[in-house]
Amino acid sequence: MSSWRSGSFSFGTPVSGSSVREVIASYRRAQYLAVGSTVASVSDESDEIDEEALIGSTFEEEEEPDDLEEENLPTPTVPSSQDDHNVFVDQFQWDDFENTQTTTETPLASSFPSPRRRAERRPPQVHEGTPLLKSKTSRLSTASGTRSTPAPTEGSSYGLSDSGDASHTGPVRRLSATTKAESKQHLGGQSTFGQTLFNSIAILLGIGMLSEPLAFAYAGWIAGTILIILYGLISCYTAKLLAHIILADPRLRSYADVGRKAFGARSTVVISIMFCLELFAVSVILVTLYADSLHVIIPKYTSDTYKLWGLLLLIPMVFLPLSLLSYTSILGIISTIMMVVVILYDGLSKPDSPGSLRTPAETSFTISSWANLGIAYGLFMAGFSGHAVIPSLARDMVNPEEFDTMINWAFLVATTIYALIGYVGYLMFGPNVSDEISMDLLKTPGYNPIMNQAVLWMLVVSPLSKFALTTQPLNAVLEVLIGLESPAASPEDMAIKMSSPVPWSFKALLGRMQRIIVTVASVAVSVAVPEFSALMAFLGSFSAFMICIIGPVAAKVAIERKCNVLDGLILGLGIVMACWGTVAAFLIA
Repeated sequence: MSSWRSGSFSFGTPVSGSSVREVIASYRRAQYLAVGSTVASVSDESDEIDEEALIGSTFEEEEEPDDLEEENLPTPTVPSSQDDHNVFVDQFQWDDFENTQTTTETPLASSFPSPRRRAERRPPQVHEGTPLLKSKTSRLSTASGTRSTPAPTEGSSYGLSDSGDASHTGPVRRLSATTKAESKQHLGGQSTFGQTLFNSIAILLGIGMLSEPLAFAYAGWIAGTILIILYGLISCYTAKLLAHIILADPRLRSYADVGRKAFGARSTVVISIMFCLELFAVSVILVTLYADSLHVIIPKYTSDTYKLWGLLLLIPMVFLPLSLLSYTSILGIISTIMMVVVILYDGLSKPDSPGSLRTPAETSFTISSWANLGIAYGLFMAGFSGHAVIPSLARDMVNPEEFDTMINWAFLVATTIYALIGYVGYLMFGPNVSDEISMDLLKTPGYNPIMNQAVLWMLVVSPLSKFALTTQPLNAVLEVLIGLESPAASPEDMAIKMSSPVPWSFKALLGRMQRIIVTVASVAVSVAVPEFSALMAFLGSFSAFMICIIGPVAAKVAIERKCNVLDGLILGLGIVMACWGTVAAFLIA
C-alpha cells in the first residue's frame, strides 16, 4: 500500500467535505484498522520503551523534505536540541518523562539518523489505487517497533493548531519554548466526526440484527426492552473507557495494549485466544447464514449440502488481498439497510397474520423460560460486539476529543435499529419467529416475492464476501501464534503487512494450508451445530461479554487500582450473565 500522498482527494480533513468517495475510503480504512487491531494483539513488544529512540524517531518522521514538497507543505524549522526536548516532554506527557530535564545535548543529537539511514529504514511500499494507511506518519517508533500517537494535553485539540486553522492537519511544531501556549503538536487521525460515526454504526450493525426478534420472543416485552437498552448503555460506557485509556497514553494503539497495560504482557495470549474464538464463531455464523438463506431460496438441496459446496468459493477467497476484501464489506451495509426496509414494508403491507403489523401475532410480556432468558442474553449482546476496533477508531479521528459524543450517537442509532427490528419481528411472527427473521420473509405467503428474494440473495452473497475478511485476522493471528509470522507492533503496521505480497517460501505454503484448514473447520462446525440461535447466543454470551463488558471494566479497575460501585455492579452482572448465557447456548447446541 502506498504512503498517504493521494493527489485525488484528502481523507477526513475538516475542509474535504463528506463526499461518497471519502466516506467509502474512510470505511475501508476502518476495515483495515479492524483487521489490524485483532492481529496486533499478539505482540507484546511495546512494554519496553526506548526514550532516546522515541525522541529520535519523532524528528525522523517529520523531517522528510521530499514528502513535504509533494504535499505543498512548508518545511518545518528545526529548533535547537534543548528546545526540542522540552517540546517533546511538554507535548507527550509520558509518565517516564514527567518532571525530567535534559542536561546535555549529546544523547539527543546522537539520536538523529542520517538521511541515508532514514531511507534504509523505510519499509517497501505496496502500491494501491486508493491508499488508506501510511506506515510512518503521526506515529512514534519505539526501539521495539511500536508506534503510538500522543495523547491530548490540557486545553489542546487534535489535528488543528491552536489558532484554529483547519487548512493544515499535519504536525504543527513549536519554534521555541516561549511559544508553548501558541503552537503544539497535535497528531490527530484521518476521519472526520461524521465518517467515524458512519464507520462505528456500520461495524455495530450486522448479522446480530437477524436474531433480535427471537430474543424478544424468549425474553418477552418487559425483560427484552430492559436488556436491549441496558446492553446498549453499558456497551457505550465501556467503549468510552477503552477510548479514554487509549488516548491518555500515547504508547497504546490497540485493545491488547490496554490489556497489557492493565494486566501485564501475559494477558496478550489470553486476549488473542479470545479474539480467535470470536472470529471463528463469526465465520461459522456466516457459513450458516449463507447456507440457510440459499436453502430457503432453492429448497431442492439441504443447508448442509450448500455449506459443502460453499468451500469451492470460500477457499479461493481467503487468499484475496486485504485491499480487495475491504470493498466486499460494503455489501454488508447494503444488505443491512435492505433488510430493515423490507421487514418494515412487509409488515405494513400485509393485512393478515402471520407476518403482519396491522394484525399482530400473539405476544407475551413475560419471559418464556429461565433457560431461554439465558439465550436471550447472548442474542441481545451479540449485536454490540465491536469493541476490538474502538481504540483504532478513536486514534483515527481528526479530533478524538469528540469521541464520546460520536460514540453516544453510534450506540443510540444501533440500539434503536436493533430494538426496532426486534419489536417489529416479534409483532409479526410472535413466538413462532425463526432463528433468523429473514427465513420467515420468504416462507410466509402474502409478501412481495421479488423484493424478499432480493434480500435473501443479499444474505447469500454478503456472508460469502465477508467470510474472507473475517477470517483474514484469524488466520494472521494463528500464523503468529504458531510461529509462521512475526508479530506487528500496531494495527496500521499489521494492515499494511497483510496488504503486501507474500513471497514464496515453505512458511508461506504452511500458511496457505492453515487457511484452508480454518475454512474447512468453519464449515464442519456449521454442519455439526446448524442452529443459528445457538451460535449467536455463544457469540454474545461468551465473546461479547468478555471483550465488550468484562474486559474494559476490569482494565479500568486494574489501572486505577480502585473499583467504584458502578464498575463493580457491571462486572458482577456481566460475569453472571456471561456464564448463564454460555451454558444455555451449549445446552441448545
